[in-house]
Amino acid sequence: MKESSPSGSKSQRYSGAYGASVSDEELKRRVAEELALEQAKKESEDQKRLKQAKELDRERAAANEQLTRAILQERISNEEEGAKAKHLARQLEEKDRVLKKQDAFYKEQLARLEERSSEFYKVTTEQYQKAAEEVEAKFKACLRREDKNFQNEQNTINVNSRDGTFFFLVRK
Repeated sequence: MKESSPSGSKSQRYSGAYGASVSDEELKRRVAEELALEQAKKESEDQKRLKQAKELDRERAAANEQLTRAILQERISNEEEGAKAKHLARQLEEKDRVLKKQDAFYKEQLARLEERSSEFYKVTTEQYQKAAEEVEAKFKACLRREDKNFQNEQNTINVNSRDGTFFFLVRK
């Protein structure tokens, strides 16, 4: 509670909560101290907030830097994978081209071999047919000679001697 005197001098006395009287100067000093303490607390809190804000900014910057690095690494990885895939695709195309070229070559070789085989078969068949006809002609000639020999001798010749004659005549 405050007691006021009509004179308004510095020596006014106030009765505090504890009943002690305090002078204006003492009161001003205390208020100034309390204001200074409040100001110091406020500044301290502001400094703490500023420090926390700076720390958050550093953490954000570090997180952004880390994220940027991760994104760049991912891009590099994707580009490397893309380049590798293109390289493998080119290799595959090259192998496919080589295989197609080989396939065409072997088909051509097969066609040539089949043609030669066909010609060989044809020639062999013709030669076989000719040889068979010659043997048949010689055999018939031998049989005619044998028949003449049989008629002249009027004897029966056994089969073994006839075969021997046949071979003898074929060799001639």
